[in-house]
Amino acid sequence: MAPQVEFHTGVADPVHFACRLLRKAYRQRSTLAVRAPASTLAALDRALWVFEPQDFVPHLLLHAGSTDAAALRRTPIWLVEGAVPDPGPAVLVNLGAEIDAADGRFARLIEIVGTDADAVRAARQRWRRCEQFGWPIRHHPAGGAKASG
Repeated sequence: MAPQVEFHTGVADPVHFACRLLRKAYRQRSTLAVRAPASTLAALDRALWVFEPQDFVPHLLLHAGSTDAAALRRTPIWLVEGAVPDPGPAVLVNLGAEIDAADGRFARLIEIVGTDADAVRAARQRWRRCEQFGWPIRHHPAGGAKASG
């Protein structure tokens, strides 16, 4: 079964957007994995600690190649560099990492795309990959109406 893919584009601050999304998911008792380059994950990890002083979003930063099965089982938000350990959450939030056919195991794939030219160019490539895999895509432009693509 193909994942439901959502592209949130034109996001002024992808890390802040991700913090809001993760807080909402945690409040709804959802579990998710966030995949991104190491520098983005480090920024997200820091931001989650100070995002809302009265809130706490439990998360675990998992570097490429490392696993801690016990910690993963009790942590709802995984920040992952590289492949997401299996079994994992049903939802993958992607902040600029490459996608491949193996990501079809997720029920949902949420892409958060910034405004800089490199991020937009890379997101277009990921969009084309999703189309090649036959995954349905919904587009959510920042500040705009929802559209399907």
